[in-house]
Amino acid sequence: MPESTILDSNGKPIKRAVLEQEQATPSITGVRNAWMSNSMADGLTPAKLASILSAANDGDDFDLLTLAGEMEEREPHYGSVLGTRKLAVESLPITVESASEDKKDEEIAEDIRQLTKRPEFEELISDLLDGLGKGRSTVEIVWQTGEKYKPSYKWRDPRFFMISKDEKQQLRLKDDDNEEGIELAPFKFITHIPKLRTGIVSRSGLARLVVVSYMCKSYSLSDWMSFLELFGLPIRVGRYGAGTSEDDKKILKSAVASIGSDAAAIIPDSMRIEFIERSSAANGDQVFSRIAEWLDKQISKAVLGQTATTESEAGKLGNSEEQSEVRQDILKADAKQLTRTINRDLIKPYVDLNYGIQENGYPRVVLYVKDPENLQLIVNAVKDLVPVGLKVKQSEIRDKLNLSDPEEGDELFAPVSATPQAPGNEPSANHKSCPSCGINKKAINTQKTADNIDELVMQGLEYWEEITSPIIDPLLSLAKNSKTFEEFKAGLPALLEGGMDASALIDSLAALSFKAKGLGDAGQ
Repeated sequence: MPESTILDSNGKPIKRAVLEQEQATPSITGVRNAWMSNSMADGLTPAKLASILSAANDGDDFDLLTLAGEMEEREPHYGSVLGTRKLAVESLPITVESASEDKKDEEIAEDIRQLTKRPEFEELISDLLDGLGKGRSTVEIVWQTGEKYKPSYKWRDPRFFMISKDEKQQLRLKDDDNEEGIELAPFKFITHIPKLRTGIVSRSGLARLVVVSYMCKSYSLSDWMSFLELFGLPIRVGRYGAGTSEDDKKILKSAVASIGSDAAAIIPDSMRIEFIERSSAANGDQVFSRIAEWLDKQISKAVLGQTATTESEAGKLGNSEEQSEVRQDILKADAKQLTRTINRDLIKPYVDLNYGIQENGYPRVVLYVKDPENLQLIVNAVKDLVPVGLKVKQSEIRDKLNLSDPEEGDELFAPVSATPQAPGNEPSANHKSCPSCGINKKAINTQKTADNIDELVMQGLEYWEEITSPIIDPLLSLAKNSKTFEEFKAGLPALLEGGMDASALIDSLAALSFKAKGLGDAGQ
């Protein structure tokens, strides 16, 4: 197939000769220095931060990217909530949808499934999610040729790239010989730019959103440490009596100065050291802790969409047991945007290189986000609606409850029926049947042997039609011959006076009661 027939997402023809080469290789020196050691977080002030943000507004986000990485390293709360948001996407199950039910499309989709099951694919997802904090993330594909083109992935420092200042805002690779950078080779890079806000790319990213809170918290923690250094220890006062010599005073002063660190001192018996607690320091420690907690909540809202933290009261997320760690709509958006990037920059190139251009569409990788369900509500609805005729698939309910299908020979829980079986149709001692659910297997919660009372009940029901027909037949005959309810009602007294014969039922109940009493007495 001619190379010109395969185009990337920007309409540029691929060059197969460069697919195996690394284009964004880091170097020891130059604009792609692998050991960039400059720090933006050290000595961060409002003026310095304003300068960093202003440069990013003009398209130069090098310093902002540096600060974004340092924030993840230095601020535990920001690193934690950002990691939570990333892991929420990484933990989603990966599915592959074929372009159609055609045999060829199914074969291509199966190949993509095997591609997504490789360990390096999980690392790829993790690397691409680095764009949540920094605004963008780029992974270079190094294609290995052979029977098939097989991709390997290498994360590249986002500071190796620059953003074109035209309306397309395309990433370009920084180069020592070209101030405007060089174009990225087609089919060589997976570039994930999360759509967190509308505008230029250099002004997006969660780090920019929380950087002011980060700076304020840094000031707060610094002041808090200074406060503790000043007010954390009680004032040490040395007292000496009148006539104390200058040498003794020096000994006392030395003891007072060193007791804070050494916790030990030797002074004459005539002297004493007192510790005065500073309890009236305007509750300064609480002021700093409240500021830090408030700033943490703002960071949580910016990253997770809510104030859920691992340090909430009573161990609850955001003081609500129903609140998930990452807001559901945010998780769905992250997953949708990431799959769009993967399908555009990896799946389509992989299929084009190995199977040619597909006129009928391409398989799609999907990160499946399952909506939270109230399982108790579902169980209650099934329990209430099935008896009145609602038909529900057992497999569907098992899937929702994460229960496996029973196999032949498994011990099963089954409902204990209160209705006796007709003679000859009783289930065995160790089995119960459930006609509505199709189960007729051994149940571990059934009574293994029928007791004497069960046998008496079965005896009483053996001839129930003969015993009750002298009572029921006259009643049914009256109902059949009555034209109105009033006529039926008027004929009831005559039936009660002699129209119904209850002697057989009375004799049967008396005999059964006598036997039951005898069995009870014998048991006692």
